[in-house]
Amino acid sequence: MLGRTANDLFWLSRYIERAENMARLIEAGYRIALQPRIGDDQDSEWISTLESTGCTDAYKAKHGEITTKNVIDFLLFDPSNPSSIHTCLSSARRNARTQRTALTREMWESLNGSWLEFQAIRPDTLRSDALPRILDWVKERSAGYRGAMLNTILRNDTYFFSQLGTFLERADNTARILDVKYYVLLPSTNMIGTAVDTAQWETILRSVSAHMSYRWVYKESYRSWRIADYLILNRAMPRSLHACYDKIDEALADLSSLYGEEKPCLITAKSTLALLHRGDIDTIFQSGLHEFLLDFIARNNRVAQEISEAYHFTG
Repeated sequence: MLGRTANDLFWLSRYIERAENMARLIEAGYRIALQPRIGDDQDSEWISTLESTGCTDAYKAKHGEITTKNVIDFLLFDPSNPSSIHTCLSSARRNARTQRTALTREMWESLNGSWLEFQAIRPDTLRSDALPRILDWVKERSAGYRGAMLNTILRNDTYFFSQLGTFLERADNTARILDVKYYVLLPSTNMIGTAVDTAQWETILRSVSAHMSYRWVYKESYRSWRIADYLILNRAMPRSLHACYDKIDEALADLSSLYGEEKPCLITAKSTLALLHRGDIDTIFQSGLHEFLLDFIARNNRVAQEISEAYHFTG
């Protein structure tokens, strides 16, 4: 497969996943914003949302003061924000048009229909209670596209590069949202175990669709180490870091088999998967959850960079 084609398919899936993840992060910030706050800092929930999306500097350069309205508009509708839902859907559709013959009809129609519907939204006319409905729509459309891809595409290099884009982006998002909760959103250890702490953990689980399944697996109230274990090491949880790297390793191994050559990115991915496979949450907490997550994000970025170099992505 040509590097340009691989690049477009890889980023198409990353953009779709990023749009969904952005919707999840906005929803988490919105839910936390509705909860009682301790102290005078009423903006910490949106500060944490901007931090987790990597948009803090860009937002402050444009808006300065943090307000609910401006943050939501910046993350949802602002075309100047490279990570906004608007930009992600627009970029995904542009990549899909470029590689139209590599996609099935169902994939194209799902994506194109989503973009046309999103364009029809008029942000200046939205009521405040419309946000949850829009965020649910984004998540549903992302799931619809992924369902179309999984159910109609050949298991060839088109599929493998699409899988890589999806799960590299998903792993990055899970690590960031967990790190933000533990390191940014909860600034004082005195708050650990309080009602605020519990409500925030519940919101984080909801943001990755893990609220109910956590209860099924652990059958107990929220515990920070249990939630971290679930989102990092539990391979049965489809948005966990371990589950994501199972899929990344599988896709890279399939590409190596297809092309008859093992690339450095597969070795790096295997070492990351091994780290997660032998991981122990008690050890992770003792050595520092924040430090572990920063190291993981750096590893994930390195895998993505090595994939780009190995398969001659054009940027």
